[in-house]
Amino acid sequence: MTATNSSSLQSLIHAIDQAGSSEQLISAVQALAAARQEAGIPTLIRALGFNNAGAAAIAVRGLVEMGTTAVKPLLELLDDYNYGARAWAIRALVGIGDPRALDVLLAAAEADFAPSVRRAATKGLGFLQWQLLPDEQVALAQKQVLESLLKITEDSDWSLRYAAIVGLQALALALPSSPETIIRLQQMSETDTDRAVQARSLLALKVLADAS
Repeated sequence: MTATNSSSLQSLIHAIDQAGSSEQLISAVQALAAARQEAGIPTLIRALGFNNAGAAAIAVRGLVEMGTTAVKPLLELLDDYNYGARAWAIRALVGIGDPRALDVLLAAAEADFAPSVRRAATKGLGFLQWQLLPDEQVALAQKQVLESLLKITEDSDWSLRYAAIVGLQALALALPSSPETIIRLQQMSETDTDRAVQARSLLALKVLADAS
């Protein structure tokens, strides 16, 4: 990065730190995200923890647009204490889809105390870009994801079961035929206690049937 670019980036970061209103903060985060500077990634990640959903959503989009470059900082700076920031970070990792986030997503989907974090991770597990993994690692990774999502379909929280269906559908579209997935979706479409979950199961079955 040249000295001019460095100075410009510092000005963008300073604008975030000095923002005096919600609107100013959103505008400042938007400007930093638009710059697409790797050195600005930690500040975008910091913005995920501000009590400002608009700024956080913009930061997520900026991080996703930065792609795989943002994955390592996101993993290293994942907030263990602020569940809101963690949920936004998970959304960014899901949007990027890099399988380096697999272990974090699995842990978040299965055990995070915050439902918003669990939902984001659960949906995202099915959308990882498997082609980024070495060939010899793909089968095991997909098996881990399938087992995790099937387990979450039995969760007491209907929204997590719903999220698991979204993840299963995406995973099944990327995998060879998975009898376990079809059987479980059929069961849920008939016996789940929530109508929204039943309907989403039926939709997933239709999508998979049309794709086969």
